[in-house]
Amino acid sequence: MPSKEVKELVKKLESQGFTCETTRKNHIKVRANGKLITTLPATPSDYRALKNAIRLLAKAGFKN
Repeated sequence: MPSKEVKELVKKLESQGFTCETTRKNHIKVRANGKLITTLPATPSDYRALKNAIRLLAKAGFKN
């Protein structure tokens, strides 16, 4: 089950037109226009993991 922060991020991503799909290993693949942007961990253990992912997403047009 994804953490609270990841769930909130996925909601924001989907509202901005990104596609999010959960893999069998509970990771979340984020796509924009069919192109894979990044893969999010459902329960990030590194405190920088979400910050790093948000930075990659910002390059693809995500507005936090």
